[in-house]
Formats: sequence, C-alpha cells, structure tokens
Amino acid sequence: MAATLQHIEIDKQKIPVIFQEDRSLPLVSIQLTFTNSGGIAGDKNGLAKFSAKTLNEGTKQLGSSAFAELLASKAIHISASTGTETFVISLSSLKEELPEALKQLNNLISNPNLTKETIQKVKTMSIGSITSKENDFDYVASNLLKSILFNGTKLANPSNGTLESVRSIELNDVKKWIKNHLAKSNLIVSVGGDVDMHDVKSGLKKIISNLSDIKVPKVPYFATTKIQQEKILKRDTQQAYIYFGSPYNMKVGDKDYYKSKVASYILGAGGFGSRLMEEIRVKKGLAYSAYSRVTVAKSRSYFSGYLQTKLETLEEAQKSVKSVIEKFVKDGVSADELAQTKKFILGSEPLRVETMSQRLHRSFMEYYHGYKFGHHEIELQKIKDLKLKDLNDFIKKHHEINDLSYGIVTK
Repeated sequence: MAATLQHIEIDKQKIPVIFQEDRSLPLVSIQLTFTNSGGIAGDKNGLAKFSAKTLNEGTKQLGSSAFAELLASKAIHISASTGTETFVISLSSLKEELPEALKQLNNLISNPNLTKETIQKVKTMSIGSITSKENDFDYVASNLLKSILFNGTKLANPSNGTLESVRSIELNDVKKWIKNHLAKSNLIVSVGGDVDMHDVKSGLKKIISNLSDIKVPKVPYFATTKIQQEKILKRDTQQAYIYFGSPYNMKVGDKDYYKSKVASYILGAGGFGSRLMEEIRVKKGLAYSAYSRVTVAKSRSYFSGYLQTKLETLEEAQKSVKSVIEKFVKDGVSADELAQTKKFILGSEPLRVETMSQRLHRSFMEYYHGYKFGHHEIELQKIKDLKLKDLNDFIKKHHEINDLSYGIVTK
C-alpha cells in the first residue's frame, strides 16, 4: 500500500509518522530518524558515530551482552547508525514480538549503557578501526579528496573521527550529544509492515516522551570549493588510488534532478557501458573499474569519482578522466546511450522496491526532501519522456564538473 503521513502529538508537538502497510509477511520495521544530527553534528569529529556505537552497547540495567541475548532470543533487532545528516535508530521484529521490541527500545533510549567502562570499550574499538584504515588506501584517498572539496568545514573531516578526536571523547561528551540531538523537534518516525498504527502509537508515545525537548538547529549548507587542487600522499602501495571531484550546481528540490540521474548513470554510475568504464578500462586498460556519481543533499552537492591504476600509468589515467568528462560536457550523449539508460532505470525499478525497508526508505527520503509521496513515480515518467536534446542541453550547462580536484595515494 502507498505511504501515508500521520502524526503523534506529545506536549503540543506533532511528530510526523510515515506509515506503510505490508501484509505479505508478519514483520514490522520502525525507524526513528533524527534529522540535522548526523556525522556533521557535534563539537568533536566522529562524536556522532561514537555515540551510535555507544547506544549499540545495550542498556545500563542489562549491559551489552545480556541485552543482545534478550533481543536475539526473540528475533528482535535494534541498532543505531549515522549518516552525514541523520542519526537513525532502527527496530525490526516479528509482528508477535512487537510489544516486547517497543519495550526494549524504550529501555534503550531511556536508560542507555552510558558508563565510563562502555566509553572506554567503544573508544578502544574505534581507535582500532581507525588504525586499521590507515592502510585502506581507498578510504585514505576518499578522505583526502573531501579535505580538498570541503576545506575548513566539518565535511572535510572523516566521519569516524581521527585518533586524536576519538581519544578526546569522554562520557559527558556522549551524554551531551545524545541530549542535544535525539530530540522530539528533529524526529521523523517511519513504520512499515504487518501492523496497524493504533497498535504501535502507545508504545511510540512512551519512547518519544523520553526524548529531549531541545530545539535542534538545521544543518547548514556547505559549498564545494571552486579552486582546483591536487593532494598526493605517498604510501607503500603497489597501485595508485585516484579520487576526483568538483562542484555540482544543484540543490535538493531542483526540477531537473531526474536529468541529473540519467546523465550521471551514462557518465560513470552505470558500471559497464558507462563512459568512464568504457574509455578507461575497456579501451585503454588503465583500471579494473572507474566510477563517478553526483551527490545532491541538504548539506552539500558535488560530483565525485574514483579509480585504481598501475603506478606507472597514474598520469595517463588522470588525463583520461579529465578528457572523458570534458568530452561528455561538450558533446553530450548519444541517442543509443539515452535509450539504453532509460531501459535499465525503468526496467530495474522493481528491484529497488522489493523489500519493506526499501519502500519505507524511499518514502522517508521523499518526505525528508519536501516531496509528496509517489514523487519517484513522477520522476520515472519524466525519465521515460526525456528527449535527447533536453538532456544534452542540461549536461552542457553543468560545465563546473570540469573543475576537478584530486586526492591521490601512490608509492
């Protein structure tokens, strides 16, 4: 069934609830999404993700192991995670276990396992993860590119934090972060599956009542640098890792976003058959894969991509990337490329809405970005009707993607 928007009213505040019924399986999925509270929120780099890991350590009453065992015994899953702009607490369970699942979610939010011992455990795990990533050169090159594109902003920092920032996190930092960002004012609830809303409203009210009343400020927009730069890190590696990116002049709500999806697919997001893959791998043999995408979100918009190549072909691969993108902007795409892309996007649509979680996530994103439910179907129709000239005119307007910066790791 189609998604509907409902509300839960607490203390004169109306909390939006996205509801999508699905009776095909006796399963229920619930997400508490706190907007303006992802990786770019907080005073210390990596604090949002650190706080999510702390919430995954169970309740103070049961502790980590006993809480996990209780959930597992009833096939209940509860976890916290972060995006760039959002902090999400997810719950899934069998329909018959939903009352118990809501009870345990309430216990977790009202009495999380916030102790010095938990903080030290999470700190040790986080430091270990960051240390291990020092030799993940894709991760290193990606962060290097972001440090260029968003220099001087929170987006320039790795979402996991740095060794220095994670070591500085204390118990009070996590308590303060949770209080300041898990609030009623920035909460969007998503409920889907084999359930009626009246069956979950009372449980959700108890949970929401335990949230802070603080007004969470909106996420600012971070502009991508227009200054082309190149940063190279020398490491003991057998390959060169090239990450590239540039500004992309589009914001959430742009009427031409559907054209961007088509253009992005043809240039580099479509895998085999895309321009970058065909030119750099198939024709020149410079890389196993070459990929690009556009990101259009409330906090940032940019074009980016990556590839790996042999050490001795670094410069040639870099020049090829630049050449492919320049030709793409100048000449646009062919009628055959547009036809094949339409065929794939429209034909693969059922695969993107197979599961309840996929459909619920799509409905959330429509609401979060200010669209009506069903907006995606409208976009699909626009893609189906898209003319070659209109797409190429759109591509030529976005010459800013030629202003490439590079984050490179090589020997």
